[in-house]
Amino acid sequence: MQLKIMPPKKSLSVCRAPLILFLCQVMSALEVPLDLVQPPTITRQSPKDYIIDPRENIEIQCEAKGKPPPSFSWTRNGTHFDIDKDPLVKMLPNSGTLVISITIEGKAETYEGVYQCTARNERGAAISNNIVIRPSRSPLWTKEKLEQITILKGQSLVLPCRPPLGLPPPIIFWMDNSFQRLPQSERVSQGLNGDLYFSNVLPEDTREDYICYARFNHTQTIQQKQPISVKVHSMDELNDTITANLSDSEFYSANSYIERPPKLLTPEGRTSHKEELRENVLSLECIAEGLPTPSINWTKEDGELPINRTFYKNFKKTLNIIHVSEADSGKYKCTARNSLGFVEHTISVTVKAAPYWITAPRNLVLSPGEDGTLICRANGNPKPSISWLTNGVPIEMAPDDPSRKIDGDTILFSDVQESSSAVYQCNASNEYGYLLANAFVNVLAEPPRILTEANLHYQVITDRPALLDCAFFGSPIPTIEWFKGTKGSVLQENTYVFHDNGTLEIPVAQKDSAGTYTCVVRNKLGMAKNDVHLEIKDPTRIIKQPEYKVVQRGGKASFECKVKHDPTLIATLTWLKDNGELPNDGRFSVDNDHLVIMNISDEDDATYTCIANTSLDIVSASAMLRVVDRPNPPFDLELTSLLERSVQLSWIPGEENNSPITDFIIEYEDALHEPGIWHHQTDVPGTQTTAELKLSPYIKYAFRVIAVNSIGRSLPSEASEYYMTKAAEPEENPTAVEGIGSEPDNLVITWQPLKGFDANGPGLQYKVSWRQKDGDDEWTSVVVANVSKYIVSGTPTFVPYLVKVQALNDFGFAPEPMIIIGHSGEDLPMMAPSNVRVNVVNSTLAEVHWEPVPLKSIRGHLKGYRIYYWKVKNSSKRHRRHVEKKILTFNGNKTHGMLPGLEPFSHYTLNVRVVNGKGEGPASVDQVFSTPEGVPSAPLFLKIVNPTLDSLTLEWDPPSHPNGILTAYTLKFQPINSTHELGPLVDLKIAANMTSLVLRNLSYSTRYKFYFYAQTSAGSGSQITEEAVTTVDEGKMAMASRQVDIATQGWFIGLMCAVALLILVLLIVCFIRRNKGGKYPVKEKEDAHADPEIQPMKEDDGTFGEYSDAEDHKPLKKGSRTPSDRTVKKEDSDDSLVDYGEGVNGQFNEDGSFIGQYSGKKEKEPAEGNESSEAPSPVNAMNSFV
Repeated sequence: MQLKIMPPKKSLSVCRAPLILFLCQVMSALEVPLDLVQPPTITRQSPKDYIIDPRENIEIQCEAKGKPPPSFSWTRNGTHFDIDKDPLVKMLPNSGTLVISITIEGKAETYEGVYQCTARNERGAAISNNIVIRPSRSPLWTKEKLEQITILKGQSLVLPCRPPLGLPPPIIFWMDNSFQRLPQSERVSQGLNGDLYFSNVLPEDTREDYICYARFNHTQTIQQKQPISVKVHSMDELNDTITANLSDSEFYSANSYIERPPKLLTPEGRTSHKEELRENVLSLECIAEGLPTPSINWTKEDGELPINRTFYKNFKKTLNIIHVSEADSGKYKCTARNSLGFVEHTISVTVKAAPYWITAPRNLVLSPGEDGTLICRANGNPKPSISWLTNGVPIEMAPDDPSRKIDGDTILFSDVQESSSAVYQCNASNEYGYLLANAFVNVLAEPPRILTEANLHYQVITDRPALLDCAFFGSPIPTIEWFKGTKGSVLQENTYVFHDNGTLEIPVAQKDSAGTYTCVVRNKLGMAKNDVHLEIKDPTRIIKQPEYKVVQRGGKASFECKVKHDPTLIATLTWLKDNGELPNDGRFSVDNDHLVIMNISDEDDATYTCIANTSLDIVSASAMLRVVDRPNPPFDLELTSLLERSVQLSWIPGEENNSPITDFIIEYEDALHEPGIWHHQTDVPGTQTTAELKLSPYIKYAFRVIAVNSIGRSLPSEASEYYMTKAAEPEENPTAVEGIGSEPDNLVITWQPLKGFDANGPGLQYKVSWRQKDGDDEWTSVVVANVSKYIVSGTPTFVPYLVKVQALNDFGFAPEPMIIIGHSGEDLPMMAPSNVRVNVVNSTLAEVHWEPVPLKSIRGHLKGYRIYYWKVKNSSKRHRRHVEKKILTFNGNKTHGMLPGLEPFSHYTLNVRVVNGKGEGPASVDQVFSTPEGVPSAPLFLKIVNPTLDSLTLEWDPPSHPNGILTAYTLKFQPINSTHELGPLVDLKIAANMTSLVLRNLSYSTRYKFYFYAQTSAGSGSQITEEAVTTVDEGKMAMASRQVDIATQGWFIGLMCAVALLILVLLIVCFIRRNKGGKYPVKEKEDAHADPEIQPMKEDDGTFGEYSDAEDHKPLKKGSRTPSDRTVKKEDSDDSLVDYGEGVNGQFNEDGSFIGQYSGKKEKEPAEGNESSEAPSPVNAMNSFV
């Protein structure tokens, strides 16, 4: 991420950048307002060396200003040029510019010469430079006949160009007949003189169209030399050509192509000299021949090459140093080197200099009686001479002026008068050129005036410099002072910077810098002042910059650029792509501060910049969008190093798509056995482009490569060529060999066949061998076709066998296979377990023991023992039914197991059987046992019917699972008042044979909560709860109806409104208190009067567990209704381990923990639905019974 602050824009300022603004104002301070009398000043002129296009009119510029406006005259070659006598020459109105019309008639050569312009008025005369007019020239090459150049391979060659002399000199380049530039290199290059140099030639240099072109830019013309033909011969070719004419001794020797050390082609000799003018480009050149091609290196004796000004061209054969100065004079050495030696050349460089200014004379404005100085200082090599002119005339020939004195490069003025006004010219010249400068002396008496517009408003960004203009003029030169505010004191330099041109600079503007500033200028003739106003604005900032994005091709990218700016300024936000405009593409959308690019392509990979600018400042932030994708597939697959069991595969990676390739996946196809199916061969790192691949015999291989990067896999490459390996004997044997009998008298031998890839040759077969493990028999073998199974018949039952399977093909056998142990077929066990015993642990769990059967009687693999058990009848007379048998299997050689999930107070029968791979053996003798009583389940339902003022009738049904003989029922109940507080608890015992009960002497219009459960001798069962309400007193209801009329009274309505308001306030207070962690009052009361049934009890007292708000012990919620029959179904509290069994897969450990397996179905109990809710009002409760 980059944040770039751009230079600020200042409102109401002519010069935008502060430095340029300052320079502009310095210039304006030296200028005399055009409404005042002043000598001429040249404002525009043609260059000193003016090369013109002879096909166009000649325009020689000369513009000047002055008061009164100056008149113009010209000299040509030192004499007056009378333009009125030449009809082709005219001077533009109010200007000194000459226009010479030569397009229709006349020739440019006629007007060659040195021209000078003079601008004159009553205060003096200014002159232009000497303007040398020369027409450009683009001459043709001279006619010449060029012979074909024949040269031996390895020799050096120079093709001359020798372009015609033109004005200005042409640009040279070499091309062929098709206008294609000839390729250049370290071996072949063009010299500064335009010649084409070959360090050594090769046969490919043979061609007939080496053409040198000269381009004359001034006239936009190109001239070409006659084509040069070059024929390069090798030694063998040359010997074949001259065999018929030369004897054996006259044959060219191969030594002509022998390698040789470098030799310079240009410059010649060991030393040379070069002169260059200051500020020009110094170009030094060394071109060498040799074989091998030499390389060039440059050094400077007694110094270093200037780092920032040194550049190499033409494969380091040309050294360029830009902006040369006298310090660059010295000796430069070029060294040409190859493997056989080197050669050096030293170039002595001298830097000369045409005159250049040290101090150029500047216009001088003086008031009568003042003193002044004109200074003209220049330097050069050689040092230039200084001469002065007055109004275009050498000062020695000008009228004498007592107020001036000449002292070399300085003119001193004292006690000047109005007659001292004139234009002075300073000429500094040496053999390399001259400088001419005009500077006037203008004697004026003028009161101060402010040239800056009045009441300017400036806007500046905080912490930036503020420049307040106050350009002024006066003669004598006025003094200037700055003030802030209407009563402010003079500003001092410790905080401000005062420039000579009157500008006030505030280096770091702050908010308190805002206000009105006044500049006051004075001289002896008067004073002037001006107000300017400064506003300080907040800077524009990018508070959320766009972030670097990596997006897959075809995806979407979104850049965000949030900007904060001064609210009084208008900010604009612009998005750029690589510093250019966004493409005119519907995929790009700009919405407020977001740039969204849809369906991204490779062309969108760029740097995106948001630019926020106001009229005063500009900021920008950039982020890069990197477009990534899966790699392109590799290509150009090549097989090399083809051996019997290996091959080398190479490839060229495809485009990475901005995500480095991490791996290459190599796949192969076996076109012989599985054509069209590709298998994984190996992976190699992404830096590798070759792989040594191990091969198998008798495979027709083709390979392909897939590239992988962080985005995903490329498409597969195109397949390589096919490579067929030779056949051989198998190297592997079948796997997964097994010997398992399917019948009591057979042995089935199976194996996993070899794949075609592993066959290693044609005719794949298998040698199957077997013998009894415990016998002395020899191996029995059989060779079978390419199958996966062989059946041995007539075996004894369940006998261990040694088995092996060996692969073979037409070329031989695989290595000796591994031997495995198998068994012939199993049969059902012959004996049942004996001495079966049952130990009842509790009402739901029993432990079974038995004696194992002898191993020989099992006749197979022992899988375990299986217990069948079933309930004969329920001890309760009310429930007598047959239950399906259940099964538990105990794996391994177990001698006991646990039976879980038994029903209390029940009679069971069981037997035990041994199990092998074939099935079950005979059952043991049945064993009968009984389970003791348990606690009952909850009553089936509890409903309240026939509510009256003081009584309720309860009806119920006994538990569906009494689990014993019911001894009694327990009923507990307690009232619930209007604030949900629980009253005293009443406990009643009810006979076991009862199914209804009438409760009398209850309070009218009162809600009661009931808890009801059954008991056996083992303890209390699960409880069931219910709530009901007694009916309302009819007399009180009548009284309430007689009082209804009160509600229509106004006082009663007002009272009720006040009560409602009070209740609302209380509710708000309660809500606030509750949010702060306080308890709701009703909750506190419920906690204080909790149901004693649900208080924590000891385990042996047979009572209930701890109360929970989530249970059904609290009143009914508001809006709910009890079913019309007042029936609540009991909860399904039975939780037998049988519920968690899966067929015959459950298991119990020897200590009774669950490891056995069982099966069978269990009766489902009716589900309960006793949901509780908040109690309704008594009236609603009564209505629910109607």
